[in-house]
Amino acid sequence: MTGAGDMTQENAESRRTALYLVLNQIPPGKVTSYGELAQMAGLGRAARWVGRTLSQLPPDTRLPWHRVLGAGGRLSLQQGTPSGDEQRARLRAEGVSLRNNRVDMSRHGWRPMDHTS
Repeated sequence: MTGAGDMTQENAESRRTALYLVLNQIPPGKVTSYGELAQMAGLGRAARWVGRTLSQLPPDTRLPWHRVLGAGGRLSLQQGTPSGDEQRARLRAEGVSLRNNRVDMSRHGWRPMDHTS
């Protein structure tokens, strides 16, 4: 098993592709955590890698990066920063309620596994 430092360019690209495919499925009004997104994309416990990768998205990306939060629904982007304010505005526009820099995960958490028959 290789560590993250040994990642080949091809492997890194396939990890990003897996991440973006799952990220793009999160519906409006729903959120998930960095760790849950990593697991759903088959990346194991790569929450920090997910956060770093999302922070490097181009400003004009159509991926719903704003729907990914810290553990327990915590907004990890600081209020008062351009990305933090944009995340809050986008979530509110989708009907996601924010309280004390957190989102109620029992109400807004995305659980795609719950919808399978």
